[in-house]
Formats: sequence, structure tokens, C-alpha cells
Amino acid sequence: MAKTKLVLASASPRRVDLLAQIGVTPDRILPADIDETPAARETPRLLAGRLARGKAGAVAETLDADDAWRGSLILAADTVVAVGRRILPKAETENEAIECLSLLSGRNHRVFTGLCVRTAGESTDSLRVVETRVTFKHLSKTDIEAYLAAGEWHGKAGAYAIQGRAAAFIERLVGSYSAVVGLPLYETQSLLSGRGYDIAAQWSEHGQ
Repeated sequence: MAKTKLVLASASPRRVDLLAQIGVTPDRILPADIDETPAARETPRLLAGRLARGKAGAVAETLDADDAWRGSLILAADTVVAVGRRILPKAETENEAIECLSLLSGRNHRVFTGLCVRTAGESTDSLRVVETRVTFKHLSKTDIEAYLAAGEWHGKAGAYAIQGRAAAFIERLVGSYSAVVGLPLYETQSLLSGRGYDIAAQWSEHGQ
């Protein structure tokens, strides 16, 4: 039986690294370019799910015309950081980063990671949204300035990368650490296995 191909609908090196952690290497990386603007009154949870599903669908449309990739599994994810119902941006400027970090300072916030798996050539998908609660320590002006200088904030939801220097800001985390990085690994293996993708078999195949 031919091995099921896996397509990652993301160019994020963090997600590639997380998949490698559980012994999975995508057969193809095909980023999805969709509008990530929240809809009016859309909750953070709904946004994370909608974006993950939208990315999987966009890649499915691309692959539907390619017989070589029909039947492959598409894995898509998106991470949303929120304080209450307020959705924080993926910071692109220092001013955005300062605003995000100042808001997170000394407070609890939630990280929602939407995860979607879809089979190319089919219309149905499997969706999960994982919620993780994170508590930041109080950030001094020096903390924020030093973090900005390190440059890890750029393009990150909420202006921080938990797998980097921002780990020093985390007082408490309840939920999935890997989801905050960008891909909840337990739910990933669960959804992939549910669609016939045998992760454990790959460990034997590659001696991992």
C-alpha cells in the first residue's frame, strides 16, 4: 500500500520542527495565503478555527487539479492570542509589539490554536481548536526594550515567541505548550491517525 502523502499548509519553520519532534516530515510544504482579518464580533476561538479550515481549503483547491496529490492529507494550523475577547495582532511594527507586550504584562491571556486536517479531493475536514492559558510576569520597560531589540517579536501573534527568550516571561501555562509554539502535537497525531496516517509506522521506517 502506498504511503499517504502529507502536505503542510504553512511555511512556519516552527511547525516543521514540531512535526519532526514526533517523527513526521511533510512530503510537501505549500503555504496558504488567505485574509486573516477577524470578522465583526468574531471570537478568538472561532477565528482560530476559521483560519485553520480556510488554509486547509485553499491548499485543497490547489491540489485538486493535481492527480499526483489527490488523496494526500493537508495539515493546516493558525494561532490566535487574546486578552478577553480582544484579539492581538501578529505584530509587524515595534509600536504594535509594545502595545501587545504592555497589554500582556502581569496578566493572564489565552492562546487558541486551530488545527485542520483535510484529504485532497474530498470536501470534509477534521477540526480542533486547542485553548491554552498563559500568565506573564510584570514586564518592566527594560524587559520590553530588550525583547524588542532581540527581534523575536516580528510576525508573532501577541508579539512573542514562547520557544525563545519570551520563555523568561512565563509564570504559568495551563494546556498545550506546543500549541502556543504553533502546533498542538497530541491533537495533530490524533487527527492524522484518524485519517489513516500512521505516525508510529514512520518511526520504524526511519529508525526514529
